[in-house]
Amino acid sequence: MKSSKGRIVFQCINYTVLFLLMAAALYPVLYVLAASLSSFEFLAQGKVGIIPMGFTLDAYKRILSYPMIGRAYLNTVFYTVAGTMLSLLLSCLAAYPLSRRPFPGQKLMSGVVVVAMLFNAGMIPVFLIVTKLNMYNTIWSILIPTSVSSFNVILLKNFFQQIPYELEESAALDGCSQLKILFRIILPLSLPGLVTVGLFYAVTQWNSYFPAMLYLRDRELVPMQIILRDIVIQNQTNELSIDLVNGSDQISESVKYATIMVATIPIMMVYPFIQKYFVKGIMVGSVKG
Repeated sequence: MKSSKGRIVFQCINYTVLFLLMAAALYPVLYVLAASLSSFEFLAQGKVGIIPMGFTLDAYKRILSYPMIGRAYLNTVFYTVAGTMLSLLLSCLAAYPLSRRPFPGQKLMSGVVVVAMLFNAGMIPVFLIVTKLNMYNTIWSILIPTSVSSFNVILLKNFFQQIPYELEESAALDGCSQLKILFRIILPLSLPGLVTVGLFYAVTQWNSYFPAMLYLRDRELVPMQIILRDIVIQNQTNELSIDLVNGSDQISESVKYATIMVATIPIMMVYPFIQKYFVKGIMVGSVKG
């Protein structure tokens, strides 16, 4: 069918707006990548755009050769993987009962989840709880306090509600417990929703640095984002005893950009592999059941 003039105009405007949004999101990433691979002479003169000038890997060599960077990187990977798995488990255990047939107190519990999404206890009460439970300066202070998001629980609840109750009833007649129904029937059928919520948790955990600032004093436990913050924002490389700058502004600028890329690229590479599940998961989970 021949497209009308109005539709052609709309498509042109739509593609133009989408291209501008894509360029606005992509340009900072390409610039930081190019700056991290460029020599200081071109960087200081402001000649670096999205293409590296005076290609060099010195900044990456200095970062990757320092033991503290490697340790912080491994900590970030551990916090992301372990935190995402723990968050998904707790979120599923919370969302599944709320998505099933009504039970006494279900509306109250649903209301508590919604209220928790809008309000929180605050930094000081959470800090006191972490201290009283002897989680201070341990990995549990990073994994547990932020393990569950009310928003993600609601997404999973709405997704679970799309699954027919008849499947649960058939499994119950065969002798399955509620946990078996959840892990053997509900979760396998909810892969798009789990992938979507898992991505939310993983990105949040990967980018998180504030809990580590509050609860961790052992430098062996800090995530990569703390190192990134100290180098890029506060420029406290000397205070951290990181021999990355050596008194040279030439290396300092390159190290900042290279550190950003080292901390950003891994989580960006995850999305293409789960994109096919993400759209379906976010659309179905956002529909009120």
